[in-house]
Amino acid sequence: MKQAIAICLMIFTLLSLSVAEETTFRGVKVVDARNKQADANLIFNDTDKKLVVRVADRDFMTIPYDQLDKASYEYTKKHRITAGALVMIASLGAGAVVMLTSSKSHWLYVDYREQNVPKTLVLRMDKKDYKDIMAAYPAHTGKEVENLGKAQKKSKKDKNKEQQQTKASQPAASTTS
Repeated sequence: MKQAIAICLMIFTLLSLSVAEETTFRGVKVVDARNKQADANLIFNDTDKKLVVRVADRDFMTIPYDQLDKASYEYTKKHRITAGALVMIASLGAGAVVMLTSSKSHWLYVDYREQNVPKTLVLRMDKKDYKDIMAAYPAHTGKEVENLGKAQKKSKKDKNKEQQQTKASQPAASTTS
């Protein structure tokens, strides 16, 4: 009886160690340079010490843990106006209710270096998984996730100020004849 319990404990320990080698989150979308979102898996591979983003059964991006600089989390809220307008065609009351509700998107920004060039990976996390991803990131990588809270919309004044700063920081074109 004691041997059977010892064997069961050993099997359980081996299984828990093998689970710790790779943690996968399926409810993630990766954002590309054109702001298109694609379904992806976020994988923490502790065996190779790499963060892997897999899209359609192929590794889209692989980042070693030692090249990760920082991670930031923020969320955005928006009203479902377009969806409400579509529902309003079928039912006026239901469409109005849908327009009054809002959706929340959870974002993870991973800053890393690739050949000493700083880059950023942008991931949209599923509402069911974002807390687990936020807990798994420091557990696997050893780096904390900065919580930025709610994303702030930029006013026209802020955008104009940003454009002026960009223009001022660019070198003036020289004219030679």
